[in-house]
Amino acid sequence: MTQQTHEPGSAGPTTTSAKAGAPTAPAPLAPPFPPLAEPRPLGEHRVWPRTFHDRLTAPLPGLKALARFAREGSVRPGPESLADIPRLPYAPAPLPRTGARTLAVSWAGHASWIVRIGGLTVLTDPVWSRRILGTPARITPVGVPWEDLPRVDAVVISHNHFDHLDAPTLRRLPRTTPVFVPAGLGRWFQRRRFTRVTELDWWEGAELNGVRFDFVPAHHWSKRTLTDTCHSLWGGWVLTDRDGRRLYFAGDTGYGHWFSRIGRRYPGIDLALMPIGAYDPRWWLSDVHCDPEEAVRATQDLGARRMAPMHWGTFILSAEPVLEPLTRVRTAWEKAGLDRQDLWDIPVGGSRTLD
Repeated sequence: MTQQTHEPGSAGPTTTSAKAGAPTAPAPLAPPFPPLAEPRPLGEHRVWPRTFHDRLTAPLPGLKALARFAREGSVRPGPESLADIPRLPYAPAPLPRTGARTLAVSWAGHASWIVRIGGLTVLTDPVWSRRILGTPARITPVGVPWEDLPRVDAVVISHNHFDHLDAPTLRRLPRTTPVFVPAGLGRWFQRRRFTRVTELDWWEGAELNGVRFDFVPAHHWSKRTLTDTCHSLWGGWVLTDRDGRRLYFAGDTGYGHWFSRIGRRYPGIDLALMPIGAYDPRWWLSDVHCDPEEAVRATQDLGARRMAPMHWGTFILSAEPVLEPLTRVRTAWEKAGLDRQDLWDIPVGGSRTLD
């Protein structure tokens, strides 16, 4: 099995994005390079390497880092930093009506979005549980009640950490729901009797009802038990409809070189769903989590037209004050000279639509 550590070249069975069912957006900055590969068959059985350690872009914490972590104590905000919890933006509202040519997003909290694209309803990293392993209960309620969801046409998973892969939430779905997952994670779903699971490597894509799902690199890692470190891949997703509307879901990632490469490969991204929280202390988290300024820079590297912040204001995973990610990302956006209307700082439970 050849691992796609770098962008694949043009050799082999490749095609233009239009031929592969993922037309480029109107007036893209440049054509995709290299051209997008033919979509993989849905539900294809594949054999993967035992580990993906060679995909790491930074070493995992060693003994010195763990000793410093233990010496410096908790990575949770102090009481004064938690005082702003009542001020966190939470404004649940009915989901917008959408058509086959509408791109709409609704934020349920953390990295969980209801994405409406190409007539499909897609959930990203769905976590509707009140609590996940190893963290306090969520500090804002779920923004969209489960019973208010339309039929879910597909689910995308970025990686296997508990705040992105939540078994109690996934048990609520019909086992015939199409699920798109990183390489090596298919067995987790198959053990839970999901029957339409598509595993992809970096730079690979698949199609469902005219929408293309491409799996792209991220600066992160994977681990769910004591013995499975990096046994499955991690990454983000690019969703493209028939008309070329294109959404990037970053999943969980630090800042680095992948963003400019993703932007070159998938030009004309209309909206980037970018993580801005869980970044303090930087010495511990900078390799795997963007801070707000890095999220804005990554959006520019992508060439994305708009950015919607996520991965903050839901679970307490790190030491920054709970409102700080929002105030810092707004400041960074302004300092970058970007149009304020293109920062979709949606409250938990809120929605935005791009017709």
